[in-house]
Amino acid sequence: MSHKLVVVYTATGQMQANIVKGLLEANGIPVVLSQESAGATYGFTVGAMGLVDLLVTEDRRAEAEALLAEMTRGELENPNPQLPSPNQDE
Repeated sequence: MSHKLVVVYTATGQMQANIVKGLLEANGIPVVLSQESAGATYGFTVGAMGLVDLLVTEDRRAEAEALLAEMTRGELENPNPQLPSPNQDE
């Protein structure tokens, strides 16, 4: 088991980072967030200081990247069928 952390996603701000972190953790993948300290302290959401890296252990990298690819393509299952899917025509 590898404990080395690798970046699998870079979010623009803490809000986006926490949403993506929640997706990964809901699927059993532990996540660590890393942001430039001044960006975290002052809550920057733009520019280099607003970027937040999401890191997972190297042995979970492929699983995390596959899930993130599904998210990017809009292919994640809608757990509540009463709510419209993002790809559903209005």
